[in-house]
Amino acid sequence: MNPGFSLCVYCGSRTVPAFVDVAAAVGRWLGERKCQLVYGGGNNGLMGVMADATLEAGGRVVGIIPHALVDREFAKLDCTELHVVDTMHERKRMMAERADAFLALPGGIGTFEELFEVWTWRQLGYHDKPVGILNAQGYFDPMLAFLRSTVAAGFMNDWQMDLVQVGADLPQLLQALTQAARTRTGTVDLSEI
Repeated sequence: MNPGFSLCVYCGSRTVPAFVDVAAAVGRWLGERKCQLVYGGGNNGLMGVMADATLEAGGRVVGIIPHALVDREFAKLDCTELHVVDTMHERKRMMAERADAFLALPGGIGTFEELFEVWTWRQLGYHDKPVGILNAQGYFDPMLAFLRSTVAAGFMNDWQMDLVQVGADLPQLLQALTQAARTRTGTVDLSEI
């Protein structure tokens, strides 16, 4: 089966009750449309909830996890594909290569790091894949306010902020990312990263 759309999602490895339904909704949306989830391969927290929901709704799940995290993040052994790699760098590169678009859900430092990395790669021209932030329950409001302050201070430009689509309406944001992925014209060169 060749999925029509492959979404790389970054989200928390902890189960935060306020956001469990959000993670499950993303998984259901992907699964119901026979899309593919690409994620870090863990079976815990929001990651596991989202992967389970994707599989249960009929989607594909590609998990990519480093050897060092197989036990720590409870690798999800029932992924459609589970890739165990040597390094975090290899994990993130493979996730980026396998995705048509990226989405950040609520999470912690790992989620932020991965979001900022693919955003940076996009502004440097390493890829032209759409990047989104699901601002569920205003979770990202403080971060977005800080980022706007960096534009005001002159460290970033509006065009850099515009490289990320932000939304609180899940179906609307996922549809926008899908559409943007279908209409992109550039190529991906992650070999230099």
